[in-house]
Amino acid sequence: MLEKITIPIDTILAGDSRAVLQTLPDDSIHCCVTSPPYYALRDYEAEGQIGREATPEEYIERLVEVFHEVKRVLRSDGTFWLNIADTYCKRPQQGVKRKDMLGIPWRLALALRSDGWYLRSNIIWEKGNAMPESVTDRCSRSYEHIFQLSKSKNYYFDRAAIAEPIAPSTLVRMRSGRSGSNKYAERVPGQTLQAINRPREAGVSEEELPTHRNKRDVWHINTTSYSGAHFATFPPQLAETCILAGCPVGGVVLDPFFGSGTTGLAAKRNGRHYIGVEINLAFCRLAEERIAAEARRKPNEARQEDSAKASASADKAAKNASESLEKAKKEEA
Repeated sequence: MLEKITIPIDTILAGDSRAVLQTLPDDSIHCCVTSPPYYALRDYEAEGQIGREATPEEYIERLVEVFHEVKRVLRSDGTFWLNIADTYCKRPQQGVKRKDMLGIPWRLALALRSDGWYLRSNIIWEKGNAMPESVTDRCSRSYEHIFQLSKSKNYYFDRAAIAEPIAPSTLVRMRSGRSGSNKYAERVPGQTLQAINRPREAGVSEEELPTHRNKRDVWHINTTSYSGAHFATFPPQLAETCILAGCPVGGVVLDPFFGSGTTGLAAKRNGRHYIGVEINLAFCRLAEERIAAEARRKPNEARQEDSAKASASADKAAKNASESLEKAKKEEA
């Protein structure tokens, strides 16, 4: 059994997530951003790894246990951002047929809610450069879930830090007057009348026009590649968005499935600290090298490279689409 330790910062702790988290003190972390291994997708060749359980129920149970420890170490005003995707059944199980979608994201989200978490938002991460799939009897997958959860009813959330620019069409509507007879001015039972549709003689003045709006819950972020990794990494922009909204400057971000260190990378870029937990020692070294290399670079150089990689990935996805379709036709034949 590991002994209690003083909270470390900007470091990677090697070991099983649940065991390592049990060594951290209560109410010590501002925010958690993570993407656990997906069910039955990859073998990371680490004893005790999560993702290779015999059933989805066992997988969800183990994750709930890990995230129960996350809830303990999280401050009362802390938030938890969970990136998770679904899996298809490859062999029949109790109540599940081959080719069935297992429904992992929502099953996990509801289990976490039952464990005491506040389930605040289901964010859709839409990937413009999603990998093509050689399937002919369903649509290709192009999104994943990001669940925003909190430990308490009231929590830290900086909506201004991730606000989106106001749509040009909205500005046009706000600059003009609205008559009481416009179709959007009528109240609909159960809905609040939007301020923009309320009758007014004149439009909003230029000085009073807003520049941004609350961020929507569909995030359009392309995937990016990382040459040092042979496994899936989520893009830094995704982690940064969660961190900017959920962790104050100077705060500590936890990732219990650190992998190649994307969460730590994003935290350091934005003036936050990180704690990573990783069971695979090779990945620990990889993440350390990646974050150290980032620290030696010019401030905007890394973001420009991420943007270029995302663009290149989009081009590659488009190029592979036709090849994937041709492969599917051959397999069907």
